[in-house]
Amino acid sequence: MIEVDIHALVGAYVLDAVDDLERVAFERHLVDCAACRIEADELRETATRLADGAWSVPPPRLRTEVLTAIGRTRQLPPGEPSRRERDPRAAVSRWRRLTVGAAAAAVLAAGAGAASWAVQEQRVRDESALAAAAEQRQARTQEILTAPDLVVRTSPMIGGGRVTVAYSKSQDSSVVSVRADASPGANRAFQLWTIRGTAAAVNQGVLAPGAQSGVEIVKGLPDNDVFAVSLEPAGGSLVPSDIRAQVELV
Repeated sequence: MIEVDIHALVGAYVLDAVDDLERVAFERHLVDCAACRIEADELRETATRLADGAWSVPPPRLRTEVLTAIGRTRQLPPGEPSRRERDPRAAVSRWRRLTVGAAAAAVLAAGAGAASWAVQEQRVRDESALAAAAEQRQARTQEILTAPDLVVRTSPMIGGGRVTVAYSKSQDSSVVSVRADASPGANRAFQLWTIRGTAAAVNQGVLAPGAQSGVEIVKGLPDNDVFAVSLEPAGGSLVPSDIRAQVELV
């Protein structure tokens, strides 16, 4: 396995183009690497200078010109009533038609409103459940990433991209980031595996079909020797067929 040189992340780190795992790993590296600290400071200064002048204030005359154009634009007058509408009998007939139509619309709206309310209520419940699950996942991710015994490993992917694994023995779990440079295709997906010794690879989940990146929490990863990512048909396979990355854990 060829590990990614962590020094090479300095540019992406300064531009905030790294994921959470890479940020944790690089910030730990900065503590002991004076060269990267100096380079990061210089790149920040350069990025700030390049951003100067990228935004300009609208010219003061713009507001005046817009208001002047509005003043010159003629508004259309209200339409003249037709001869039929000036006839009182036609007006009464029209009023009756509108009244009946409005009543029918009100009945339909009441039924539609009840159905809409039920759908909306279910949508709110679903969104609340998703939000609660996301909060729990975020809290668990932070527990792992802030563990004092956190270890970060990374490996390039065949075809471009990288896999980053941050694992903690005390938490008995890991946060895994998969970032490919290209999509696997609509009918293909990246699948995660753990390998211990000479035993068969164990499935640890499949990313969505066509997804070229994803972050997953894997329980029990520190007890394994290798974490692997393979390219499989959508839905996954029983055994890895096309391994794209292997991260050595020991």
